[in-house]
Amino acid sequence: MTLSTTLTGMALGTLMALPLGAAERGADGEVRILYWQSPTTLNPYLSGGIKDNDAASLILEPLVRYDPTGEMIPWLVDELPTLENGGVSADQTRITWRLKDGLRWSDGTAVTSADLRFSWQYCTAEGGGCAQVAKFTDVVDVETPDPRTATVVFSKPKPFPYGPFVGAQAPILQAAQFADCLGTRAPTCTEANFAPIGTGPYRVKEFRPGDVVVYEINPEYRDPWKPSFATVTIKGGGTAEGAARAVLETGEFDYAWNLQLSPDVLLRKQARGKGKVISAFGSLVERIAVNFSDPDPNLGAARSTAAHPNPVLSDAAVRRALSMALDRRLLSEIGYGPAGRPACNLLPFAAGDTDPACLQQDLEGARALLDQAGWVDSDGDGVRDKDGTKLRLVFQTSTNAVRQDFQAVIKEWWRQIGIETELRNIDASVFFGTDPGSPDTMQRFYADVQMFAGAYDGTDPENYLASWTCGKAPTPENQWQGSNVSRWCDPAYDAMAAKMAVTGGIDARTTLAKAMSDALVENGVVLPLVDRGRVSALVHDLGGVAINAWDSELWNIADWHRIKN
Repeated sequence: MTLSTTLTGMALGTLMALPLGAAERGADGEVRILYWQSPTTLNPYLSGGIKDNDAASLILEPLVRYDPTGEMIPWLVDELPTLENGGVSADQTRITWRLKDGLRWSDGTAVTSADLRFSWQYCTAEGGGCAQVAKFTDVVDVETPDPRTATVVFSKPKPFPYGPFVGAQAPILQAAQFADCLGTRAPTCTEANFAPIGTGPYRVKEFRPGDVVVYEINPEYRDPWKPSFATVTIKGGGTAEGAARAVLETGEFDYAWNLQLSPDVLLRKQARGKGKVISAFGSLVERIAVNFSDPDPNLGAARSTAAHPNPVLSDAAVRRALSMALDRRLLSEIGYGPAGRPACNLLPFAAGDTDPACLQQDLEGARALLDQAGWVDSDGDGVRDKDGTKLRLVFQTSTNAVRQDFQAVIKEWWRQIGIETELRNIDASVFFGTDPGSPDTMQRFYADVQMFAGAYDGTDPENYLASWTCGKAPTPENQWQGSNVSRWCDPAYDAMAAKMAVTGGIDARTTLAKAMSDALVENGVVLPLVDRGRVSALVHDLGGVAINAWDSELWNIADWHRIKN
C-alpha cells in the first residue's frame, strides 16, 4: 500500500455513505480529538482561523452546510431557496429562508427569524471587526415577517445569494445572548464568545482557551437519536507529529486534524496499525502573504497600518523576485507528497490555467530583475540595498515541522538573490489566535511576509475574493480583525469584486474569479505555494467520519459513532 493510495481515498467528489445514528443517544461515551493548533474562541465571527471555526461548529450552525462534494444541503431549513422554487426573487435582490419547525437553542428557547436578523447586525456593526463580514456584502436588511421566516435583502441583484448564514463561517447567533456585544464590545463578551448557546449536537461543558474544549450533548438537539457520543473533547497544543502519533501509533486519541507532516512520516505511523490517514482536496492553499505596510516597531501604534507603506515590499520588482526564486514543485513534494500540488493561484479549480513559468524556479531572472530595479549589493556584504535601505525581511509563520522546513529552504533561495531573511515562528494557537492585544497574530502582521494556509467554504469564491478589498484590512479601529492582512488596496480590484457580486452564469463568474486571483498574484499580494489536501487521521473503530474540505471538518459529528466488533 502506498501513501498516495491512502491520501486519495477521500478525494473531492467521493462522498462516504453516512451511517445511521446509534440506537441510543450518547451510548458511545467519549470521543477524543486532537487539534494541535488550539482553539482560542468559539465565536467564528471573531476569528478567521479554521481551528476556531471547526471547534465552534459543534455548537453554532448555519442555515445551509456544504457536503464533502461541495454541494449545499439544507441544515436548519427544509429547503434551499432558489429562483425555481420562488425562494429567490425574480430580480435576485431577495432570498427568503424558512426555518425548520420547532428549532430550539440549547437553553430551551425558540430559534426565530429575529436571531438571523441579529446575526447580520452583529457582524456588520461598526468597530466590531467581524472576520466574516464579506459574507454579508451588499446586505441592507433582514426582514422578519414571522418567527420562522427571514428575508435577506440586497442592495443589488445577487446571482449567488448564498453568503449570509451559509457554511460554517457564517452561523446563527442567539440574539438574547449576544445583545450587549455589538461593535467594539464584541471581543469583551468573554462568556458568550467562550460558551455560545447554539443549535448543534453539543454545548460547551468546559473551555480553556489554548488548551481544551469539553462538550456535552445539547438536550434540545433536534434529532432524538443523535449524537452517539455523550461527550467530545478537543485537546489543543503539542505538534502535528505528536497528534499523528497519538492516533496512528498509540490510539490514545480518536481523531487528529491537520497533519502537516512529510508523507514518509505519515506512512510509517500508519503502519503501526492503530488507525488510518484520510484526505480531501478543496480550496486550501498554502501561501506567503506580503505586507504592504511597514512593520517597523519604531512606528508605535501606526505599525503595520496603511499610513506607512513598506519601504522594501512597496517595490513590485522585489515582490516579483521573491516569487521567481521559489521552487513550488519541490515545496509540494517535500512538504505534502500526494496530498499537495504546486500552486500558482488561489483557486484550485483554475490550476489548469497556470502560467508554466510560475512552476519553474528562476534565480537568475530574479537577480536580473532586482538589478534593473536598482537593488544592488553596494558594500559587498551579500545583501542588496537601494537608497540606503537594505533588502532585509522578517518572515514569520506558525510552528510546525513542514512550515519550518519551508522557511529554511525559502530563506536560502532568497539569500541566493541577495535578500537577507530573519525567520520567526510563533505558536499556532497564538499566531491564529484572536487576542486583539497580542502582537503575534497573523492579523497584526508585525513582519514583512508571513506563511499560512487559507480556504473558503463551498465552491463559489465570491466572498473569499472580496476579502482582499480595501475596507477589509485589520486596523486598531476594528480590533485588528479583518481578512485583508496584506493591507493592499487597489480600486480596480474593488471594482472587480463589485462586479462579481452582480455577475450571473457559471462561466462568467469563473472568468471573473480567475481574473481576481490573477490580480492578487500578479501584484504580489500573495505568493501561492501549495494546493493542499486536508490530511487527518482516525482510529479504526471510529465510524461515520466524512472528511469535508468545503465546510467544517467536524460538520457531521452527530453521525460519528464507535464501530462495534
